[in-house]
Amino acid sequence: MQTEDLPDPNNCVRVVGDKIHLDYTINNTEAAERLVHRWTSVLKSIEGTAKHVIPFSLYCRNTIPLQAVAHQCGTCRFGSDPKTSVLDLDCRSHDVDNLYVVDGSFFPSNSGVNPTLTIMAMPCV
Repeated sequence: MQTEDLPDPNNCVRVVGDKIHLDYTINNTEAAERLVHRWTSVLKSIEGTAKHVIPFSLYCRNTIPLQAVAHQCGTCRFGSDPKTSVLDLDCRSHDVDNLYVVDGSFFPSNSGVNPTLTIMAMPCV
């Protein structure tokens, strides 16, 4: 169970010299806590019939470490200004003619679900 990572311009991927740096600060924690609380309440309401694998106090309280996140979204910022974005509003590169980015890197944030089907649905211009 996870919630969306909200867009944050300070969260980014940088290349410094020959090393990749990930700058990330967890956000949207209040919504995540509400989700866990609601789901735990639902599970407790069926306690008489549910079989518990782990105690409710531990359920859904872990975050995935940054190194384990499989879907990097938002690594190509888009916008109308080439000075602050690599892609225009149609996901076309500002600097390379006829280059469109149609993967998760142009997403403004990572959703609470696997983005693969959304990526597959992106139209090729």
